[in-house]
Amino acid sequence: MLNLPDAFSGATSDSRLVKPGMLFVALKGENVDGRDFIPQALEKGAAGIVEGLGELQRLAAEYRASLKAKVVGVTGSAGKTTTKEFLRAFLSRVGKTHATGGNFNNHIGMPLTILNTPKDADFLVLEMGTNHPGEIAALCDIAKPDVGVISSIGTAHIEFFGSSEGIAREKGVLFERAREFCVAPASVNCIDILKDMCAGRFVAASDEEFLAEALSGILPGKHNVSNASAAFRAAAEFGLGREDAIAALDGFSLPGSRWKKIDKGGVLFVDDTYNANPDAMKASLATFVDEMSGRKRRIAVLGDMFELGEKSEELHREVFDFAAALGLDAVYAIGETSSKCKADAVFKNVEDAREAVFKLLEPGDAVLLKASHSMDLGRLLA
Repeated sequence: MLNLPDAFSGATSDSRLVKPGMLFVALKGENVDGRDFIPQALEKGAAGIVEGLGELQRLAAEYRASLKAKVVGVTGSAGKTTTKEFLRAFLSRVGKTHATGGNFNNHIGMPLTILNTPKDADFLVLEMGTNHPGEIAALCDIAKPDVGVISSIGTAHIEFFGSSEGIAREKGVLFERAREFCVAPASVNCIDILKDMCAGRFVAASDEEFLAEALSGILPGKHNVSNASAAFRAAAEFGLGREDAIAALDGFSLPGSRWKKIDKGGVLFVDDTYNANPDAMKASLATFVDEMSGRKRRIAVLGDMFELGEKSEELHREVFDFAAALGLDAVYAIGETSSKCKADAVFKNVEDAREAVFKLLEPGDAVLLKASHSMDLGRLLA
């Protein structure tokens, strides 16, 4: 069993990224065994070798206990990464802040995030993902959160939880474990369940008008105002004021394919393909219609959403009906399930759609691309 070194400079599970003083985490995957790369990691100056998931999680829990940082856990059916990024920006105005990078929000990524936290950090913001019961509890066992923030309760991964209430109880475990206070939007679904599960103070975050104004040219949409407001309320508990919150949004942007605007041949594409679930689909569609009101035509290209279980076809139809009611000029469907919905054009896969979709577009159009990440709908723009 490895003892945590007195001094180390972070951790990685990729031997190519090892730098002197880092821990190398050797994990066995489906195709690669990290133990095969231990010699290379040692040659690069690794301070220690962490073998296996259990050892990684044990060391992360030990290191977390040594940190002075306030740990803020973030989860939600939709918007958790956006909320995490707002928290990173806001809390950085109050003290030294470290936060989850990319999508390191699971049983491997979150412990790695903890082990990469500077010893002198004042705040540690940890995104926590779940798609099966018990996963939030396991992450909380390691993270020992001081604060819990839930962005939304919807239908993402409903296949494994049965209902929105089941999802709320899973994500609400973060509120059970948060030692100081919990924050959620005042309008969040299943708010009574979350309140009952909150072990500390419950803070309901109403939409802040000053944030709506500040975000109007950066990241549009009521759902983003809700995410920012929840993050602001949490940061305000540590002394963040409105002026500093506005200053923190200067140059703000989201990682990955989240509301990225790309012009191709006079057609403005909004690439929002990082991930999708019914609630996120509807929020993006409504925002797209509002923001693109001045374009020649507004067209939505929607792909499949996954992990919706036996309700999948019903929830897909619900999204396409919602899109039709918004007055879009056209809606195109891509994927096995989406192609069963009512749309102006349907395609079974991205390859079939790539050439055909561009033939349907005209200069001056605005096009929203939205689907679950594994659809890789962004390939349309390749």
